Amino acid sequence: MLHKTRGIVINYIRYRETSIIAKIYTEKFGVQSYIENGVRSSKGKNRIALFQPLSLLDLVLYHDDKKEIHRISEIHSGFPFKTLPYDVYKSSIGMFVNEVLNKTLKETSENPALFDFLYHSLIFLDETEQQFENFHLIFLLKFSFFLGFSPQDADEILMQLRDANMMIPFDSDYKALLNELIMADYQTPVLMSRAARNYVLEAIILFYKLHVEDFGEIKSFQVLREVLS
Repeated sequence: MLHKTRGIVINYIRYRETSIIAKIYTEKFGVQSYIENGVRSSKGKNRIALFQPLSLLDLVLYHDDKKEIHRISEIHSGFPFKTLPYDVYKSSIGMFVNEVLNKTLKETSENPALFDFLYHSLIFLDETEQQFENFHLIFLLKFSFFLGFSPQDADEILMQLRDANMMIPFDSDYKALLNELIMADYQTPVLMSRAARNYVLEAIILFYKLHVEDFGEIKSFQVLREVLS
């Protein structure tokens, strides 16, 4: 049966000589895997661009609940990025966000609120021209609501880390910044040094490790720190 839905590409792996299997977070079916034939051939080279991580898609899908891998009938760009893949700062943030999504998005059912949050967050990052240096911090804090462990304030984060013996030194200035970020929207200016931004990010990542099973290390964390330093 054919279904229309939007999707966000998480990643893809090569399959056989010219095909891929793409992991896509869809608005209608949650995280699903799709096989796409011929996209790595000379005739399909333009289509492979649609499967780059975080690409926003409009899809017509063949979906069968009994299958683990599905097929795509039609695919179009839902929102062509203008800056996200090309700006080194934004692309580094995007790489980080994509790695977090790959580790946390598990559900295979419809969640319109979560999908809209992710979809419009990526559009904001692409379209905004300034004050996006804290995007990844605010994204993590807002995303935690959909994952079921959103903190009310900095004290809650620090108390949970302390109880799990994961505490790092955190003075009152860092706590005040973390509280500002918890209350902030993407457009809210939260002024902080680069060192403070990295330190607060480290605390939020530890908070994620506490709540997300097998969260592990974020490989893009160091790249992000270097680019934004």
